[in-house]
Amino acid sequence: MIELRDIHKSFEGNYVLRGADLKVEKGESLVVIGGSGSGKSVLLKHIIGLLKPDRGTVVIDSTDLSLLDEEGLNEIRKKFGMLFQSAALFDSMKVWENVGFGLKRHTRMTAPEIKEVAVRKLRMVGLVGIEDEMPSELSGGMRKRVGLARAIAMEPEILLYDEPTTGLDPIMADAINELIIKMREKLKVTSVAITHDMKSAYKIADTIAMLYNGVIIDSGSPEEIQNTSNPVVRQFIEGRAKGPIVLEGIGK
Repeated sequence: MIELRDIHKSFEGNYVLRGADLKVEKGESLVVIGGSGSGKSVLLKHIIGLLKPDRGTVVIDSTDLSLLDEEGLNEIRKKFGMLFQSAALFDSMKVWENVGFGLKRHTRMTAPEIKEVAVRKLRMVGLVGIEDEMPSELSGGMRKRVGLARAIAMEPEILLYDEPTTGLDPIMADAINELIIKMREKLKVTSVAITHDMKSAYKIADTIAMLYNGVIIDSGSPEEIQNTSNPVVRQFIEGRAKGPIVLEGIGK
């Protein structure tokens, strides 16, 4: 469903990806872990075609993105739904308008039809009776769930999650993890999430891959990652300051 081959990307001489390879099978839930600034978000933007690699190939559902013009890329992007880290809701729009934003742009549906779909998707993520509220009236967890309802509004084949549990308390974070699992099982979608929250990664992933120094250095099932002998991965998943990953101002 998704394949990244030898992806290189730099910004003004700063190399972020140095030959990253990644493969996601149809229906699989993949979680990419890695430290802040490791390039996880850059990787995600290559998958959806928002960034083009300096070198390498991105293939989505057998289509090489480098062969597409902007119209073709927009068509491919309809396969995707995305939950942004901050939910990225439009503050000037009601909840149902946020959920139905893609439907308004890409379909001929009327406003009442869009609202009906929005209410249905909100119900799927456990939100009832809030469709006419404004985002400013919602808690952080509710905003995340509205963002998820928007991500599934156009019934995508692939769902992308950018740090889905960031900024949430442990109970709400677990509720979002449960929703991610529910979406995968109910909608049969392929999922890719990026996170540094290992509790979330273990819960929602079929496969976990670690990005470090611009490449995927290890991948496997949650159990395999928990038992890995790779010292870099071990330091990261155990949350230790000392180890092969050297932090600025902190020695090994």
